[in-house]
Amino acid sequence: MASWETIDCKGSPHARHENGFAEFDGKFYLFGGRRIQPVDVFDPATNSWSHASPPPMEIHHFQPVIIGDELWLLGTMTGVFPREIPLETVYIYQPKTDSWKTGPAIPEGRRRGGAGCVLHSDGWIYVIGGIIDGHHSGTQAWFDRIHPDTGEWQILPDAPHKRDHAPAAIVGNKLYFFGGRETGRYDGADYERFFFATIPEIDVYDFDTGEWSTLADPIPIQTAAGGAGVIDGKIHYVGGEAGRPEAFTELQIFDPATDSWQFGPPLNRARHGTNACVFDSSLWIAVGSGARGGEPELTSLERYTP
Repeated sequence: MASWETIDCKGSPHARHENGFAEFDGKFYLFGGRRIQPVDVFDPATNSWSHASPPPMEIHHFQPVIIGDELWLLGTMTGVFPREIPLETVYIYQPKTDSWKTGPAIPEGRRRGGAGCVLHSDGWIYVIGGIIDGHHSGTQAWFDRIHPDTGEWQILPDAPHKRDHAPAAIVGNKLYFFGGRETGRYDGADYERFFFATIPEIDVYDFDTGEWSTLADPIPIQTAAGGAGVIDGKIHYVGGEAGRPEAFTELQIFDPATDSWQFGPPLNRARHGTNACVFDSSLWIAVGSGARGGEPELTSLERYTP
């Protein structure tokens, strides 16, 4: 079985977590995370890092989507732990001009962070779950969509389970919402307890029928804030955090054709709080935190090629 390769890079990114990580036009972009930091750009042709402009404000807890030449951030928060604030608008990074701008407004009653976010072939961006009050309270099962051309926002039927710090992925004409936790379960009463509030169920939205369902089998290892990507029609979910002090190394692979999970090779470095991206039929993951919470922040980059 192939294993993860830690890339020997020229230069290094800024250590960060709760950040975005996305591939655009053959380069990888690390942006956001705790504090205001420059965008870090990785060129896989040269295995080198360079640096670009920081955002005008602190942004974190999001799953980016690519719209044309732009990286759109929805379900995004700003501010410090534990009462982070959801953004009032979409936030957009433009790699070709190395510039930031605000996008369409998000309806006041639907603002949250730590949500799953995916672009469908119908042209709509779908936003699922999230939490309205940082790491304190208000985990949601909300399901919405926004059209990037018009800014139109539509409220859709809730997912079966509320969760935040959870990714989403589309395979075929179905959306899969998995991992994550209900951070607001304890209403901020005990900081340590919410790490244990992970969600085992896998929720599936069928775009053909417009209905949600829940798979019979749960995810094998429950974690929140892992990275996810789709390769050859299979969802690859890696890393994450839960109740134990250490972050996770496990790669869990879901096959929608059989509704079954299997394990791939583990990461070389446990991590959570960062996205994964797919490029050249490989799954890539960078930075993040090596333990539950925010420390230590990492700078390494790993690649897995099935």
